Amino acid sequence: MTRTPLPSQRGFKDSMKRRPAALIVTGSAAAYFLFGRPRHLRWGATDEEFEESLPGDDLIVNPNLVASRAITIRASADQVWPWIAQLGQGRGGFYSYDFLENLVGCDIHSADRITPEWQDVGVGDEVKLHPEVALQVAALEPGRSLILRGGVLPIGNTPPPYDFTWAFVLHDRPAARTRLVVRERYAYTRWWAPLIVEPAGAISFVMSQKMLRGIRGRAERTRY
Repeated sequence: MTRTPLPSQRGFKDSMKRRPAALIVTGSAAAYFLFGRPRHLRWGATDEEFEESLPGDDLIVNPNLVASRAITIRASADQVWPWIAQLGQGRGGFYSYDFLENLVGCDIHSADRITPEWQDVGVGDEVKLHPEVALQVAALEPGRSLILRGGVLPIGNTPPPYDFTWAFVLHDRPAARTRLVVRERYAYTRWWAPLIVEPAGAISFVMSQKMLRGIRGRAERTRY
């Protein structure tokens, strides 16, 4: 005669089946925070670049999260700047994975040439990430730095639960080379902000390293 498991026995067996999956998820998350996350937050940046004060840092004095990423470009800062100046949806794009951005309706088409009408950027201008989502130019030094500020993920009419700056800074280096440092700073205004920012941060790493390489490739290909 086949015995029918008691409800408590079935529950125990089900929980034992789920336990390996839970352990894998927990272990993967722990490994990311211990090893992957620290490297993602400073991809390409030296210790000095990660620690240095950059334009725009004063806008968020006590951030909860900072990511500084960098790349060397074999072109002068003056040759790199036009690619930075024309960033934005409806403009030069972000030189990253357009197809991924367009999956969420961003309508991004990264440019492969410098367009004169996209070079005029000033404090207070909007730089769109999506037709309905934009950051604002908070500060800039033409040819050297562009600082964007705002929230990226509004929820209905509720403002984003964090303040955010996105800095693009060019440093001249010998032999007509440039270090491009890109810094994100987040200040949480709600306790649950990390639940949004941390997953978005992993995506940001993937898109940012592609963007930095995209800018490098374009600037080096068109240098004179």
